[in-house]
Amino acid sequence: MEASFFQLNLSPQTQWGRGSASFSVTKISQWGRRVFLVHGSAFERIEWFYNALIAEGLQIERFTCAQEPTLDLVERGSRIAREFSAEVIVAIGGGAVIDCAKGIAGLAPASGALLDYLEVVGSGKTLETQPLPLIALPTTAGTGAEATANAVIDVPAAARKVSLRDRRLLPQLAVIDPGLTDGCPAQVTLASGLDAITQVIEPYVSGKANRFSDALCRAAIPLGLSALQRLMTQDSRNARDDMAWCSYCGGVALANAGLGAVHGLAGPLGGVMHGPHGAIAGRLLPAVLAENSRQAVGLAQDRLREVQQWLGDAFDVSGSDAIKALEAWIDRCGLPRLGEMGLKDEQIVSVAEAAAESSSMRGNPVPLTKAQLINILQCSI
Repeated sequence: MEASFFQLNLSPQTQWGRGSASFSVTKISQWGRRVFLVHGSAFERIEWFYNALIAEGLQIERFTCAQEPTLDLVERGSRIAREFSAEVIVAIGGGAVIDCAKGIAGLAPASGALLDYLEVVGSGKTLETQPLPLIALPTTAGTGAEATANAVIDVPAAARKVSLRDRRLLPQLAVIDPGLTDGCPAQVTLASGLDAITQVIEPYVSGKANRFSDALCRAAIPLGLSALQRLMTQDSRNARDDMAWCSYCGGVALANAGLGAVHGLAGPLGGVMHGPHGAIAGRLLPAVLAENSRQAVGLAQDRLREVQQWLGDAFDVSGSDAIKALEAWIDRCGLPRLGEMGLKDEQIVSVAEAAAESSSMRGNPVPLTKAQLINILQCSI
């Protein structure tokens, strides 16, 4: 199961801990004084950070990413960043904001259009120009985008979410301040938290797993499960801290060991539905674990049994009942099913066919047929 040869993809600098966002303000100027600030729709949540950058004497151009980034949004942001002569891109927000900022950082200095560089639906060319430096400050504990080298972008014309992928898109500085996640709404916490947990489970059972990713995932899976359960009953600084750590571990692990069928399916699903990525991933997780467990043999089977044991411990059931217990808990927490998020029965086959081509599928612990992917979707709708 473990790769005998691997290389590590890590951000050059990472700051961790409560208060680290404030501390980062004084460091940003080392990458440039003309700052292109990408943030979410609730500007009031990060206005203090904007004011701190101004007080530091930096020139700021703000750009709002109020949704998961689309091709048009990233291209518009790139044009504005070029006109502003941005020297550094700073993203403070959830995974969508950070992905949008990565796309802008890569595209603003490039000579081509975004489709020239996108995988699957585009030409997949390598960025010919060094991306602008990126500083990432996540305000949700979910995608781990602060630790990855790709930007997930929605291409509505192709009904797909695909990646702009380049190792140079890794943030130059990742700032994980769990305090930025305090007060996050319960359903956002649930969806993003399930994404974080998925992103420590999938690299652990991946065919690309290695000793480095294993060390992160073994500790982060039970930690994240416990933290998310606590956060669904009451807010807790300690649980927020643990969830932020789980999310960061997931980002590092997937960047170095890949993902699997949950994310292989989530990409095309995101193109035909309007549900948040984390909610889609969370709803798929039980069915993917069940299908993988039915098909796995050898080391893959052993890894999946370990995951079931961690789930069983979290929900106080036997390992054989753990996946059903996970799904029942997700139901009780109110996560919508795929049908409620907009998936139609007649879209299932085309989604399964598109998922089979996804790069994430290459990390799944077992090859899954179209029929098996269809079954996963039918169990999740």
